[in-house]
Amino acid sequence: MALDMQDIGQAIFETAKRIEKGTNELYKYAKAYAEAEKEYRLALAKEILCLRDAGLPATLINDVARGNVAELKYKRDLSEVSYKTARDMLEALKSQLSGLQSLYKNQGEV
Repeated sequence: MALDMQDIGQAIFETAKRIEKGTNELYKYAKAYAEAEKEYRLALAKEILCLRDAGLPATLINDVARGNVAELKYKRDLSEVSYKTARDMLEALKSQLSGLQSLYKNQGEV
């Protein structure tokens, strides 16, 4: 029984360490996402102004501008997915930790 408690305790410790590391990684992903969003929006605004100054019909400007900065939008979308995936994985680790803590508590009561 003591070995089981020790194993559960070790799993709790390791999961807590993974959560700590994941929190630091999540910050990096959030920052990359914000930077990519900023870069995309600035480029889109500049492209819209350039197309307007070039005399492109107003009905076409938005579509053409988005097409011209599509690579930046791709990078922004990829950054967003990376951030959300990291966030979801961190939530899964928190759930795992909660389950391990419940096991540890129940094992101690036996």
